[in-house]
Amino acid sequence: MFPFPYYRYRLRRFATRHRCKLLLLVGALVWFWFSLPKVLFSDPTSTVIEDRNGKLIGAKIAADGQWRFPQIDSVPSKFALAITCFEDQYFYQHPGVNPLAIGRAMQQNIRSGRLVSGGSTLTMQVIRMSRKGQGRTIGEKVIEALLAMRLELRDNKDQVLALYASHAPFGGNVVGLEAAAWRYFGRSPEELSWAEAATLAVLPNAPALIHPGRNRKLLIEKRDRLLTRMLDGNIITQEEYELALLEPLPDKPVAIPQVAPHLLTRFYNDRPGELIRTTINSQLQLRANYIASKHLEQLRANEIYSLGMMVMDVETGDVLAYVGNDPEPTSDGHGLYVDVVNAPRSTGSILKPILFAGMLQDGEILPNTLIPDVPSYYFGYVPKNYDGNFDGMVPARRALSRSLNVPAVKMLMEYRVERLLDLLQKLGLGTFSESARHYGLSLILGGGEATLWDLCGMYGSLARALNHYSNHNSLYYSNDLRQPNLELNLSTDSLGQPMDNFLLSASVLYNMFDAMVEVNRPEEESSWRLFGSGRIAWKTGTSFGGRDAWAIGITPKYVVGVWAGNAGGEGRSDLTGLGSAAPVLFDMFDQLPAAQWFSMPYDDMVQVPICRRSGHRAGMYCEPVDSAWIPARGLSTDACPYHQLIHLDASGQYRVTDACEQVSTMVHKPWFVLPPTEEWYYKRKDPNYSTLPTWRSGCQPIAGTAPMELVYPKQYTKIFIPIELDGKPGKVVFDAAHRQSDAVIYWHLDEEFITATRHIHQLIFHPPPGKHTITLVDGEGYSISQGFEVSDRELK
Repeated sequence: MFPFPYYRYRLRRFATRHRCKLLLLVGALVWFWFSLPKVLFSDPTSTVIEDRNGKLIGAKIAADGQWRFPQIDSVPSKFALAITCFEDQYFYQHPGVNPLAIGRAMQQNIRSGRLVSGGSTLTMQVIRMSRKGQGRTIGEKVIEALLAMRLELRDNKDQVLALYASHAPFGGNVVGLEAAAWRYFGRSPEELSWAEAATLAVLPNAPALIHPGRNRKLLIEKRDRLLTRMLDGNIITQEEYELALLEPLPDKPVAIPQVAPHLLTRFYNDRPGELIRTTINSQLQLRANYIASKHLEQLRANEIYSLGMMVMDVETGDVLAYVGNDPEPTSDGHGLYVDVVNAPRSTGSILKPILFAGMLQDGEILPNTLIPDVPSYYFGYVPKNYDGNFDGMVPARRALSRSLNVPAVKMLMEYRVERLLDLLQKLGLGTFSESARHYGLSLILGGGEATLWDLCGMYGSLARALNHYSNHNSLYYSNDLRQPNLELNLSTDSLGQPMDNFLLSASVLYNMFDAMVEVNRPEEESSWRLFGSGRIAWKTGTSFGGRDAWAIGITPKYVVGVWAGNAGGEGRSDLTGLGSAAPVLFDMFDQLPAAQWFSMPYDDMVQVPICRRSGHRAGMYCEPVDSAWIPARGLSTDACPYHQLIHLDASGQYRVTDACEQVSTMVHKPWFVLPPTEEWYYKRKDPNYSTLPTWRSGCQPIAGTAPMELVYPKQYTKIFIPIELDGKPGKVVFDAAHRQSDAVIYWHLDEEFITATRHIHQLIFHPPPGKHTITLVDGEGYSISQGFEVSDRELK
C-alpha cells in the first residue's frame, strides 16, 4: 500500500503511540451510532377508533390512566408553526443542538445564580421526555445533546416534530397533541384555530397552567405573547392576530366523543392501544344511535333493556353502523355494556329462509309447493304455530312469509337436520358447533344460537352473490362469501376468482329474497307498497320464552340487522321480533337510500307449467295451470300428487266405480284432493275447496281414497302421560279427521267400544300403561287401526 518504507514506519509508530485514543474514538463513534433506542417511547396508549373519513368516534384511556393517543405521523401546520416559534425558532436549521441557544441559556443561568433555562431544542426535549426520571444535570444535558444529534441523523425534521407532538405533556392526564386538542377544544388538531394552536404550544412548557380557575391570567398572557411573536414573524396576518386575541381559553376538559362505545370496547379487547380507521359512517352511526335510543325508551316500559343493530354495505361488506347495546349506557345494572352484536343468542325463526333455499337448491320443493300444516308429533316434540292455528296445507313461500312453525319443522324433517347444519356452517355461522343430534328438529325454531354479526354477514354474502351473478355474466366469485368488515384498510372491492357454482344458486337466492318481501310488516309499515319504503327482504325471529327478538332486512345494497332483549337472558312476554325488532329495522332503512330490486337470474331458471293449486309441476289432471319461472333444479321435483281423476254417476253427484255404473254413463272429472287430516283444516281456511262427493249407495271406495285418518297417535307412537299440578296423571287427546263434515266415527280401544264422535273427532281419556290398539269405524263401515304404547314412566 505504501511504497516507501519510511511512511510505513511512521504510520506504525503513530498507531502505536495513539492506540488508546483511536480505540476510544472508535468506541465513542460506535456508542454514538448505537446509543439511540429503536423505540424511544414504550408508554401505553389510548385505544382510538375513527370513522371511514378519519373522524374520531371513540377513545379509551390508556392503561396508565393517561389520555395518550397513538403516535401521529404528521403535525398540522398551525401547531407546527406555533410550537417552533415558541420553543425552537431554528428547529429546521440546527442538527439537533443549537449552540447559540445553549450559550444564551448559560448566560441566563449565571446571571440568575440558578438553573432558569436549559437551551434545549425540540429534538433535545424529545430525548428528555423519552429518558424518564433523569435529573437535570450538566452530564444529562450532554447525553441529551448527543442523542438529539443521533436522532436527527435517523429521522427527518417532520418525524422529530411528530415525536414531540405525540409525547409532550399538556396538563393533567393529557399527553400528546391529539388528546389535548380533543380534551380541551373538542376537535381534531387539524381543526384548531390560531389561538387554540398557540394555547397548546405554550402548555408543554408549563402544563399546570391549563387547570380551570388557576393561573388562567398567566396562561393567556403567554398565549398572547406567542401570538404577537407570530405576527412579528409574519406567520399570521394582522386580522388573524386580532381575532385570535378575542378567543377565550378553554374551560374544563371536554369528554372524548363516544359515538360507538361497544365497538370501541370490541377493538380495545382485541387490540388495545391502537388507532383503528373503521368502516363506520359517523353520520349514519349517529342516526342509528338515535333510533336505538328512541326505541329503547319504549322497550324499557316492558323491562327490555338491550338492543343491538348493524348496518352493512352488501358489496364491500363494510359495517356502516354498529350499535352494540344502549348507545349511552349509564350503568351496567342490566348488562348495558355487553356487546350483543357479538353475543350468541337463540335464533328463533330467523333461519327459516335458509331451509327454504336449501330445499329449493336440492330440487325437493318449488317456491309454492304445498307443505302440510296440521298437528304433528315427532318423537315427543310437538311444534306449534305462533297463533295456535293450522291451515292444513300452505305454499312453502307463504309458510316462510308467515313464519309458520309446523310447516318449517315438516320441511326440516324431510330435508334432514344434518344437511341444514352443514349448510349453515358453510355459510359462516360458526356458533353451530354441536352435532345434529344435539339440535334436533328444534334447530329451525331457535334450538341453536347465532350472533347478529354472523347473521348479517351470511345474508349479506347471499345478496352479494346474487348481485354478482346478475352483473358479471352469470358468474359467482370466491370472495362473495365472507364475514363483515370493520377496518377500512381491510376493505376490499376484489371479487376474487370466478366460479360457476355457489352454495345456493342465483335462482334460489332470488326466490328466497322475493318470498321474504311478503313478510307481514309492522302495522305502521303496512302501506309500504304505496309509498317510498321500497322492497326489502326481511325476516323476524322470536326465541322461546320471549328472550330474543330478531329482525334482518336485505336489499341489493344494504343489510340491516336488529336484536332486542335483555343481555342477561331474562324473557318478557311481549318481546317479539315483529313488535320489538322490526320497527327498529324499518326506521333504520328509512335512513338509507332506496335501491333497485334484484334482477331475475333468467340464466339459472326455466319456465314450466305449474299447478296453481298445489304449486307442483303440473300433472295430467291439474287445472288451472300457470306458466312460471322456477329454479332450474326444480325440474327434478315431482308432478302434482293431489289432482286425480274421479268418476261420477250421470247426475255428477255421486262417485261410482265400474262395479256399479257403466263406464259409458260415467262423468270423469279432475278433482283436487288432499289427505283427510290436511283437508279437514284446509277447507276451514279455503271456502272454495270442494270435498270429494260421497259414494253412491252400493258402490265401494277404491284404493287410495281413504275417507278417514287418525291424526294422533300415529302408528307405534310411544306416549308419556304428564303429571298435573294436583299430582294426578294427566290425560291424552286422541284426534281424527274425516272427509265428510257430518260423519260419525266409532272409537274402539283393544276391541272394546269407547264412544262415538260427530263433527269434531277428539277423544280425551287416560289409557293404562302398555301396548294398545285404537280402531276407528265410520258410518260407511270404513275402518282404520293403529298400535301405540303408553309408557309406565310419567312425565313430571
